Amino acid sequence: MSISELFIRRRVGTCLLAIGVILLGAVSYTLLPVASLPQVDFPTIQVSATLTGANAETMATSVATPLENQLSTVSGISQMTSTSSAGRVGITIQFDLNVDINTAAQDVQSALTAANGQLPKDMTTAPTFHKVNPAAQTVLTLALTSPRLPLTELDHYAEDIIAQQVSQLSGVGLVDYHGPARPSIRIRLDPDKVAARGLTMEDIRTAIGKQTVNQPKGQLAGNGRTTIIDSTDQIMDIPAYKSMVVAYKNGAPIRVQDLGTVISGPQDNNQAAWLGDTRSVMLDVHSMPGTNILATIQAVKDKLPQLQAMLPADATLTVFGDKTQMITASVADVKMTMMLTIGLVIVVIFAFLRNFWATVIPAITIPLSLVGTFGVMYLMGYSLDNLSLMGLTIAVGFVVDDAIVVIENIVRHMENGKPKLQAAIEGSREVTFTIISMTISLIAVFIPILLMGGMVGRLFREFAVTVSVAIIISGLVSLSVTPMMCAWLISHEHDKPHGRLYRWSEAFFMACTNGYGRMLDVVLKFRLLTLAVAIATLVGTGWLFVNIPKGFIPETDSGYITGQAQAATDISFADMSKNMIAIGRIVEADPAVNTVGYWINPSPSASVGQIQITLKPLEERDPATVVLARLKKAMSGLQGLTIGLRVPQDIQVGGRSSASQYQYTLQDPDSAELAKWVGVMQKALKGLPQVQDVISDSQKAATSVTLDIDRATASRLGVSVTDIDNTLYDAFGQRQVATLYTQVSQYHVVMEVDPRFALTQDALSRLYVKSSTNADTLVPLSILGTLKTGVLPVSINHQGSMPATTLSFNLKPGYALGDAVTAIHTAEVQAGMPITVIGSFQGTAQAFQDSLKSEPYLIFAAVVAVYIVLGVLYESTIHPFTIITTLPSAGLGALVALYLAGQDLSIMGMIGIILLIGIVKKNAIMMIDFALEAERNDGLSHRDAIRQACILRFRPIMMTTLAALFGALPLALGHGAGSELRVPLGIAIVGGLIVSQVLTLFTTPVIYLMMSRFTKPRHAEKGAGAPIVAAHAAQH
Repeated sequence: MSISELFIRRRVGTCLLAIGVILLGAVSYTLLPVASLPQVDFPTIQVSATLTGANAETMATSVATPLENQLSTVSGISQMTSTSSAGRVGITIQFDLNVDINTAAQDVQSALTAANGQLPKDMTTAPTFHKVNPAAQTVLTLALTSPRLPLTELDHYAEDIIAQQVSQLSGVGLVDYHGPARPSIRIRLDPDKVAARGLTMEDIRTAIGKQTVNQPKGQLAGNGRTTIIDSTDQIMDIPAYKSMVVAYKNGAPIRVQDLGTVISGPQDNNQAAWLGDTRSVMLDVHSMPGTNILATIQAVKDKLPQLQAMLPADATLTVFGDKTQMITASVADVKMTMMLTIGLVIVVIFAFLRNFWATVIPAITIPLSLVGTFGVMYLMGYSLDNLSLMGLTIAVGFVVDDAIVVIENIVRHMENGKPKLQAAIEGSREVTFTIISMTISLIAVFIPILLMGGMVGRLFREFAVTVSVAIIISGLVSLSVTPMMCAWLISHEHDKPHGRLYRWSEAFFMACTNGYGRMLDVVLKFRLLTLAVAIATLVGTGWLFVNIPKGFIPETDSGYITGQAQAATDISFADMSKNMIAIGRIVEADPAVNTVGYWINPSPSASVGQIQITLKPLEERDPATVVLARLKKAMSGLQGLTIGLRVPQDIQVGGRSSASQYQYTLQDPDSAELAKWVGVMQKALKGLPQVQDVISDSQKAATSVTLDIDRATASRLGVSVTDIDNTLYDAFGQRQVATLYTQVSQYHVVMEVDPRFALTQDALSRLYVKSSTNADTLVPLSILGTLKTGVLPVSINHQGSMPATTLSFNLKPGYALGDAVTAIHTAEVQAGMPITVIGSFQGTAQAFQDSLKSEPYLIFAAVVAVYIVLGVLYESTIHPFTIITTLPSAGLGALVALYLAGQDLSIMGMIGIILLIGIVKKNAIMMIDFALEAERNDGLSHRDAIRQACILRFRPIMMTTLAALFGALPLALGHGAGSELRVPLGIAIVGGLIVSQVLTLFTTPVIYLMMSRFTKPRHAEKGAGAPIVAAHAAQH
């Protein structure tokens, strides 16, 4: 008894088993998380530290370098980058994909602990770290605005209430801020008044620090009672600070209000955010890995009414950026594409079989295989996303092939007059080995994808597994449910006359078959010419593969545009704010824009502003690339600004942000040489026709004033260099001199000179330092050195502990990423860049280079895997070779179709070619399988066997090819959100199927005959037209 016969005879059990699979899959479908793309976790840790008032060079040398030296000892690091700016250091550590992030975090903590002794003692905040995933994007942005409330109060509600509440929701990960205005108490001193009373800035800082503390006091224990001791050691309000006594002179108290003013203000005056024209505090909400993004967004939205009720009446909490719309639209479009594919495939089946029940059966088994796949996806922790659903759409063509092969063979037996039960048993038995061969060899195609490393491998692993599972389930269904339904549903009365439509279509199919037979006879007479065509196809495929423009992953319309605006490095915060408001008004005037938000952060500097634009729904606007070009043109009139805009992608690679899409980094131990070659290469890149929007993250040095200390004079007067630096820090560094602790949060007390005295370098001459040899002597800072004007860097970047600068760029329309990469490498050579300067691509461009290197090996591995599997199945080294000779024609068709459609060979196109390896070989398998049976069982010659196999299998080959072609056609015609990902995949499959179908129907039998010379003959030649047998299992 064959496998299928068991299910055919036990139809009730088979039906219940199928229903169980459907129920399991349906339940799993409702539980699957929804996302735009599969979740890819990159083990990444970000380290941050602050030293308020320090310039970028100080931060780089005294903070970044010691930290990098210790962190570089941690194992498993793939890349480490750092940015040092005024008062801040940020270090991003990316680990190998196979590193456990929790173990890495422990190693990082140990390294930071070891580095603490090498850092400045008065760090504002000690180095801290948190685990991040650069691939995880913001899923929701909230903006808090008010026409009346001060920003410090808005910040209190944003950070201490909204962020805390949102962070507790299921699925929410990190919540970060733009434009925070953390409340603080700011003490602004008049240096003239301070000096007039014989005091220095250090005297006041020390006094304030001692008079507001929060330390343990202990408790009393006696008489059976415990009494807690407390004191009013913290000063919490502005009046108390104003009346604070900092010194006595001649018995009279000197209070803070005698020396300056005390106000409530933001902790950092050099950052702000706007929603439109309105100042706001923004909160970016990130989802946790593996969560349902849509459910997370909805949970936050459901929480908004409760959060709004906690706010003052004139404070408004607005959803600014929301990924729900684009994710829902893109996933819905893929689902619609899949349903359209199923419909087209069923139409193809009906057109060929012209039997209602023969069409209904695949209409049932296709959804059965796909729904069953949802259950496995749930067990493996996968999601419903563009790639997994795209894989299921493509799988429709694979799934229906199995059903077609079984149904067509059973119907053929019925047409030959056999009873339907016998026809089902014998027909399914004949193709059992064919189904197993096609299923296993098709899964073998995906083995290289499953074993791929790096980001691309992680990204497409879910795609490969999903398609493979669908194929396996389809193979099982085709050997169980399909023959059972054929036996009990299909009824074929051999002598019953058919209708006119049936007779006409049958005549058409017979004419096609006879025409094919005549052409096949001609081809078999001119075998060498046919072989030459096959060789030319192979050569043409190789040439096209080398020369076609290559890309990474097609850019999609995400519904957002982000950007960066750079001004002169010495621009004031007020003037940069005006620039950002001007940009915001230009953006708001565009009809495609829904909302715009923008902000200025102190890192890397206040001369850099960030822009985030939310576009209207796709059906109400032009494509994002068109809107971007329009905005760039409108902003071109803004003077003194370098503006870079890009459409953010769902796939984010690398930990360094940039103004443009792609990154090219230069490294050199010599900072001066690096600066020289950054200028040379930036000029070279701007001259390339392939790229645009070339922007450097190394800002030109800002104007600086340096106190050249006369150390001899300072020593003679009893003044140390530490005293001088502390005095400057007290006056101009927004120094945090005390911390206020509350049950909700912590706030700082900031001391500085009044802004009126911080406008020019003359302000330094107003400061005094106390002599250590005579406490009553004040030494003017002006006599301790000479003021020199110069420049200092605004930010300093490191990569791999070496100074580095990144040039970001976008592609010009009509050029692929591969074109730009080649042009930049050529520019390096032409410029004569020395070996000491290391040029490399980062982020997406680096991932593209890595994938480009692996593409030929990936195809080769797929072919080898198929060959090995077929060799094992056929117990032959010859016939598998014949089967894989069909593949070059598919590659040629795919590459030509991509070229004619104006598409580059991206990862999606490459996946399409790999899928073609699995699709196209099925035709050869069906031919060769039946030819071998005819030789083995009927004793036909090689020529007669392959000829009759081709004629007999012509109709199912056409059916399976057209089914696969129509299955991919909706992808190729692509519409709606996310279609940019689907189009190259569909085009490659459609083009490959068309060309391979035309060629392999003729080249495969010719190659089969030529390769048969190397097999042991089993018979003598017999005439054409001998009957063919059909069954592997019939001989048992």
